Amino acid sequence: MPEGQIRKAISGYYYVENDGEIIQCRGRGVFRNRGIHPLVGDFVTYVRVEDNDATVTEVHERFNELVRPPISNVHQALLVFSIVEPAFSLYLLDRFLVVVESFDVKPIICLTKKDLANADELKMVAESAAYYKKIGYDVIETFIDDPQLTDLLKPYFEGKTTVLAGQSGVGKSTLLNTVLPVLELKTGIISEALGRGKHTTRHVELLEISGGLVADTPGFSSLEFDHIEKEELSHYFVDMDEVAPNCRFRGCLHLKEPKCAVKELVETGEIPRHRYDHYLQFMQEILDRKPRYEKHD
Repeated sequence: MPEGQIRKAISGYYYVENDGEIIQCRGRGVFRNRGIHPLVGDFVTYVRVEDNDATVTEVHERFNELVRPPISNVHQALLVFSIVEPAFSLYLLDRFLVVVESFDVKPIICLTKKDLANADELKMVAESAAYYKKIGYDVIETFIDDPQLTDLLKPYFEGKTTVLAGQSGVGKSTLLNTVLPVLELKTGIISEALGRGKHTTRHVELLEISGGLVADTPGFSSLEFDHIEKEELSHYFVDMDEVAPNCRFRGCLHLKEPKCAVKELVETGEIPRHRYDHYLQFMQEILDRKPRYEKHD
């Protein structure tokens, strides 16, 4: 039976791409009873019913899946952060990085509106960007109507499935419009009072851009840590995770334990204080979380 990938899902229909053709499919009736929910990004097996009508009979195994947006098999997230309007936030960046890392998705940091920033703002962001590059993250800097943007992003998009994520109003839709103008996505209007934009997106759809697939909906609209346990959090701070094996105690949470390699590097400045402060804030959120009780028959 033929196989393909779900590129769009609307009102119970799945639009499956196979060798350049889009086939409209329904899911098997037993999927709901079995708790199977096909997602955009899924690779599936289908059987044709009529010329352009088919039924998805099998959903292949995923290597990851997101809830908001509902999409699977995502390789990377382009984290779009503006330097100004709204102002660059290291707290939000670290929060996005932790959530993205926890889903086994590679983060790429994209800083926009470089042309609108003053010298002090550019200096501050440059210093921060240098550290994130040092610990292994790719950092891209761009601006509105950047003529090099498509060439800049192509190596990242090629052969990968990418979601865009970031604060509202930072320029995600504008960035996509630049890369693929035919989309003509509505761009958000910044609210000066709130310092953020208004959502303008609709259903999830994977679009072919620069040799890869890009979701045209904001990714990771939820930045909660409900799925992360306290023992896991430091794994998603890559700079801490690298030195954690040097801690005196196995399973060190880097809180009040003696001979903690992470805290020692914070004291020497090798790990920036803001990173550790954010780690403590996120850890407190996890510790304050109400315990989840499993239902038993």
